[in-house]
Amino acid sequence: MSSRVLGRRGKKLDLRSAEELRAERRKGRTGQYLVLPGMIGLALFFALPVLVLLAMSLYTKPPGAEIGEFVPALQFSNYAVMLEAYWPVLLRSFWFALIATVLALLIGYPMAYLVAVRLRQHGLLKGILLVLLIAPFFSSFILRTQAWKQILSDEGFIAQTLKAVSLLPADGHLTATPIAVVAGLTYNFLPFMVLPIYANLDRLDTRLLEASGDLYANPVTTFTKVTLPLSASGVFAGTLLTFIPAAGDYINASLLGNNRNTTMIGQVIDSRFFRVIDYPGAAALSFVLMVSILILVIIYIRRFGTRELM
Repeated sequence: MSSRVLGRRGKKLDLRSAEELRAERRKGRTGQYLVLPGMIGLALFFALPVLVLLAMSLYTKPPGAEIGEFVPALQFSNYAVMLEAYWPVLLRSFWFALIATVLALLIGYPMAYLVAVRLRQHGLLKGILLVLLIAPFFSSFILRTQAWKQILSDEGFIAQTLKAVSLLPADGHLTATPIAVVAGLTYNFLPFMVLPIYANLDRLDTRLLEASGDLYANPVTTFTKVTLPLSASGVFAGTLLTFIPAAGDYINASLLGNNRNTTMIGQVIDSRFFRVIDYPGAAALSFVLMVSILILVIIYIRRFGTRELM
C-alpha cells in the first residue's frame, strides 16, 4: 500500500512501498553481479596487458647488458626513435587497410544484398550461399594466404591473362607487390564485411521496399533512399571489423609481399620482438598502432556513426 503526502508546492506525490524499493535494489545488485565476471575478464585480458605493454615500452637497456636484457625506466624517447624510423610503414599499413576495406565493401555489399534480400524466399539456395560466405573460416588463415600466393604467381591464370592482354609487362610480377598484399587483405577479411551487412539486411522490412515501388520509385532510387540508409549500421560495423585487423596484419604482407615496398607495421613489430630482440621498441610500436587505430575509429564514429553508437 502506498501513502500520499503533499510536496513543497502542494502537489500530492506517490510514495512507493518499502517492498518495491527493496525489490528494485535486489534487481540492481543482480545486474551488477551478472556484469562482474565480464568486467573481471576485461580487466585481466585487456586492461592489464595494455598496462604491461605501456610499461615495457618505457624500458631501457643498461650499459653492458646482454641481448634481450632491459630494465624498467621512463624512456619516452623510445617512441620518438620508433616513429622517426617507421612512420612511413605505419602510414602504408593504414593505406593498405583502407583500400582493402573499400574493396571489401564494394564486393561484400552486393553479395550480402543478394543473399539477404533477393534470395529471401529461396531458403535452400540462401542457406547454401550463406555457408559459402563463411566457408573461408573453416580453413587456416595462413593456408588461405598461401593459396593466394599460388593464384598470383607468375605461372598462375591471373598473371598469364594480364600479360596476354598487355596489362602486365612480360617480365612483370603480381607477387611481392602492393597489389598482392591488398588482394590478400581483401579476401581474408571479406567475411568480416559481409556478415554484419547480411545480418542487417536480413532484418530489413521488405514492405518498405514495396512501398517505395508503389510510390513510383525506380530500383536505383529505392536502393539509395531506402535500402542503403537502413543498412548503414551494418556497413559501419563491417568497415570497423575489416579495417582494424587489416591495419595490424602481418601475415599477408609477409607471404604476399615481404619486401621494402610492402612492409606493414605488423611485420616491423614481429621483427623487433623476435629477431632484433628489442622489446621496448616493439612495445612502443604496438602501443602507437593501438592508439592510432583508436583515434581513427573515434573520428570515424563521430563523422559517420549513428547516435546509438555514440
